[in-house]
Amino acid sequence: MARHGTLKTAIFRLTTIAFLAVLFIAPVLAQDEAAEPTEDRFAKIQATSDSLGFISTAADSMKEVPVIEKKAEGIMGFVERSPIGKTGAGELFVKGGTFMWWILLVALVGFVFIIERMWTLNRARVNTRRLIGTIITTLRNDGVQAAAEECQKVRGPIAAILYSGLQKADKGRDAVEKAIGTAGTIEMSFLERGLIWVSSVTTIAPLMGFLGTVSGMINAFEAIAASEQVNAKLVASGISEALITTASGLIVAIPATVAYNYFVSTIDRFVIEMEETSAELIEELDRLKG
Repeated sequence: MARHGTLKTAIFRLTTIAFLAVLFIAPVLAQDEAAEPTEDRFAKIQATSDSLGFISTAADSMKEVPVIEKKAEGIMGFVERSPIGKTGAGELFVKGGTFMWWILLVALVGFVFIIERMWTLNRARVNTRRLIGTIITTLRNDGVQAAAEECQKVRGPIAAILYSGLQKADKGRDAVEKAIGTAGTIEMSFLERGLIWVSSVTTIAPLMGFLGTVSGMINAFEAIAASEQVNAKLVASGISEALITTASGLIVAIPATVAYNYFVSTIDRFVIEMEETSAELIEELDRLKG
């Protein structure tokens, strides 16, 4: 619940900052537009008329203003010039700025551990009812040692705890329960290994996006402060950086959250199955001794 609360808090903060930025920048642009007399604006438009004397429209005059694009430098410039940088995702990555590298690193870490946990948990899954049925049948017909050998033929945490219990079958019920409890703790740690990293991705990715948002807003306000006249193009780069990093952080965090919840539910199911099978094994051992 705490992790989900942190994610919701980060999303709320990002939305609030973007909303406040729009509220702040829009009036500034409107004030700058209103501060210029209508005659001056009309004169500027007329000044851009073509050689035939036809008056250009405002849209035509904007097209005549050369747009100077700032090229990225360093490793980001290498990405921009590469074939990947020519794709839509590559262009967004470059526009997102430096924090996109950190979000990418977090995404790679999360991807590696998600694949590893998925592979491990799938290998640990067995037909529990079939396994306990085989163990009990072998235990009744061939004895404890044969049942333990059957457990060794099957991989997974359930077979491991049953094997540990059978190894202490000759020492009484308390010894069997203690052996099963110890084996269960070890198997649980094995099942949960690496989940902390998946959980960290669900928290860190939105925070990285939040830092990118703050960085983009800082760049936008610095551009406003350094310019005598404010226009939309002046602050568009900073706002674009803020929104791209926000979206990227959420894109990484949402699948990681889904994967984490799936893994937790799978492990909970393993725990229930381990408890049920161990209880059946203890009852069968008591019946054989009674």
